[in-house]
Amino acid sequence: MARLTKKQKEAAAKIEPNKAYSLSEASALVKEITNANFDASVDLAVRLNVDPRKANQMVRGVVTLPHGTGKDVKVLALVTPDKEAEAKEAGADFVGLDEYLDKIKGGWTDVDVIVTMPSVMGKLGPLGRILGPRGLMPNPKTGTVTMDVAKAVSDVKSGKIDFKVDKTGIVHAAIGKASFDADKIAGNAKELITTLVKLKPQAAKGVYIKSIFMSSTMSPGVSIDAKRFAE
Repeated sequence: MARLTKKQKEAAAKIEPNKAYSLSEASALVKEITNANFDASVDLAVRLNVDPRKANQMVRGVVTLPHGTGKDVKVLALVTPDKEAEAKEAGADFVGLDEYLDKIKGGWTDVDVIVTMPSVMGKLGPLGRILGPRGLMPNPKTGTVTMDVAKAVSDVKSGKIDFKVDKTGIVHAAIGKASFDADKIAGNAKELITTLVKLKPQAAKGVYIKSIFMSSTMSPGVSIDAKRFAE
């Protein structure tokens, strides 16, 4: 087992054993115990009482974080020529179609999100093996396949993220940066958790949110009182 560094020990010592913190307390504490020499991401891990193997218990959705993600999201807009101008005005980093499809076929995936139109999805099908594993395949459910390209690009740039419960029943999401004020971290976390509560599957029985942990890159996890979000 790897030994903890001095900084890791100091950070762990500031977390009270067996205590479930409020969102505001956890946000302030995560900032305090973050010792990375870069602007670390702040992440939320929410364990849900669902069985993702069953279609009627899958939890997936989108949420616009009120204070953004703190990340410069690179957006590729795969659109027809008549939509290029609005995509560029909305802030897309890359705009085009066939030339970028060819680049992707060659292995290029240096973007965070791809936005496209329904009429273009047929051309993206053959690229599923490249885009799928990287989470880059556009999806109508996440708002990345739409005729309102400008809004889709603007939403992504302003803090819209998509999430999906993994095979162990956990939703992981980056909700900001350690440089954010604690209240902004808490506000983003609350927005995500509230959205998850709204998406509770009817087939899910018992306690829906089993646990919530907040952490930053390389910091210990801080337990959040999940009971505060019980319906």
